[in-house]
Amino acid sequence: MSSPLSVPEATIGEIHRAMDEGTLTSAELVETYLDRIAAYDRDGPELTAIVTVNPDARARAATLDDEFAASGPVGPLHGIPVLVKDQAETAGIPTSFGSEAFSEYTPTEDAELVARIKDAGGIVLAKTNLPDWAASWFGYSSVLGETKNPYALDRDPGGSSAGTGAGVAANLGTVGVGEDTGGSVRVPASCCNLFGIRVTTGLISRTGLSPLVTRQDTAGPMARTVTDMTRLLDVMVGYDPADRWTGAVHRAQAADYLDQLDTDALSGARLGVLRDAFGDDGDPDAEPVNAVVEVALERIADAGATLVDPVTIPDLDERIRETSLYVLQSKRDLNDFFAARDDAPVDSVTELYDRDAYHDKLDLFADIATDGPADPTAAESYWRKVAAQEALQREIRYVHAEHDLDALIFPDVQVVPPTRATLQAGIDTAAYPTNTVIGSQSSCPAVSMPAGFTDDGLPVGVELLGTPFRESSLLSLAYSYEQAVDPRRPPEHAPELPT
Repeated sequence: MSSPLSVPEATIGEIHRAMDEGTLTSAELVETYLDRIAAYDRDGPELTAIVTVNPDARARAATLDDEFAASGPVGPLHGIPVLVKDQAETAGIPTSFGSEAFSEYTPTEDAELVARIKDAGGIVLAKTNLPDWAASWFGYSSVLGETKNPYALDRDPGGSSAGTGAGVAANLGTVGVGEDTGGSVRVPASCCNLFGIRVTTGLISRTGLSPLVTRQDTAGPMARTVTDMTRLLDVMVGYDPADRWTGAVHRAQAADYLDQLDTDALSGARLGVLRDAFGDDGDPDAEPVNAVVEVALERIADAGATLVDPVTIPDLDERIRETSLYVLQSKRDLNDFFAARDDAPVDSVTELYDRDAYHDKLDLFADIATDGPADPTAAESYWRKVAAQEALQREIRYVHAEHDLDALIFPDVQVVPPTRATLQAGIDTAAYPTNTVIGSQSSCPAVSMPAGFTDDGLPVGVELLGTPFRESSLLSLAYSYEQAVDPRRPPEHAPELPT
């Protein structure tokens, strides 16, 4: 490569400046990332983040370089290699959804968000690992196996956007796309020292993404910096007539979030510390998380924020249980997804289960297959849970209003990333103490920010939770935090390759 730019940790802005200066081409950039995938994902630590490398990535980069030379950038992501969770259909590239049964399924059309990335000049560099049908907090799938955390190879990177989290953290691409139904953007962001955002349901189209709970499903960007996350978000947000939920875009200030980032957003901000969402200090897996989050809170206060400590959502644990729809709704949503595709290799969740075509540690998927009704709307319990979700959102709005808050703040996950040995021994997915479900099950937006590292070098995330359509405020708070704290630290298991 002719560029003096260090590709690991390079931001979109730095890459575009190098392109403007003529010291970097998209083709060179793609080649560097492909070398890193070979060195760290396929070899070396064998992160197992990447399911499929796009065979046309080099050709796409060359075309973009020609267009840049002729007329300048084609869009805000010109020449940027993007890692896309293998939950989003990509035309001409196998899209597995984490399932061995779909290992050769190749869509003919792009998911709406993939089309938007391409139109903005982005390059789908590779598709990333996820547990089958995104039905886990952890990073193992029947199609690829276990993804490793690049900060601690014996630990999980968080799911379900495990491959995107590990891949972006290890600099296997510039930015990445995840998907969040119960926290699947924010859990891996927390476990991998990244920023990630879950938007208000409906701001980003789900067309072409496999569902889990359509009331909660949303794609979301993951990045090493807030600015890069926001650049990608601006491309992804927008109305899609094929997804009726995106009518929400017309109620929101749904574009140009990048222009609204405010370095001083923490100054004078009021953040409510949700102590009910902290783990027990007597738990050896929770105590290190709490310690890191307390330091982060101190630094946020030093940056000018007022911490309202504590605030409470009454009966929080019970509300989380009462708003859980995974077992009730997921079978119906997945079956509808299969039925809409003439070339789908299976017809139903039951067929996947009967064929044993899923990873054997996916207890939640097994529960969905065996206990999920074909039509959840016929059950009174379904409507109680839908009403409970709306009530949870009202409580979140009330707490914000009662204390005049800009956001709630708490750990993304109450415990450190579990070891892969613990997962192999068996773990109850539904009991995993992640707080990300608060935002997901209320359809509220939330941003995960790197809080710091435990004494053992394990990343910890802290979450900002807002009220619907307050993405701009959350992004500014995260940006202000990043400028004050500079929390990003690359993993030692994926250093810069020698030139």
